[in-house]
Amino acid sequence: MAVVPFNEEDVKLLARLIRAEAEGDGKQGMLMVGNTGVNRVRANCLDFKDIRNIRNMVFQSPGGFEATQKGYFYQRARQRDINLARRVINGERFSPATNTLWFFMPEGECPATWFGQPNVGRYKSHCFFAPTRADCPTVY
Repeated sequence: MAVVPFNEEDVKLLARLIRAEAEGDGKQGMLMVGNTGVNRVRANCLDFKDIRNIRNMVFQSPGGFEATQKGYFYQRARQRDINLARRVINGERFSPATNTLWFFMPEGECPATWFGQPNVGRYKSHCFFAPTRADCPTVY
């Protein structure tokens, strides 16, 4: 059962995003990036109050994903990436990205906070940050 509204184009769009943002971190890293995107659609808090669908989440500006500015993002979605996108749309969550709204790839160690939100863990090259339950209960 989907946790956010979607159509087939949204699935492909999310698949392209997770590939472009995290292909180097493998399947698990891509799923975590997908969690972050789906959480932004669910959030209705902080910087994501007006993000109600996958398309708006992917192309949010300011505050969106850097990958949308790169040519690699605009390649056709692959079936394996589409399958991963469906998993997170259907509510699968992967730690440490279970409740995250932000991630980035630092040069070194993960900072304790980013955009005022606590670091909840790292997976390979990406650090993940989640709001508190009090700040954003809809991602919990």
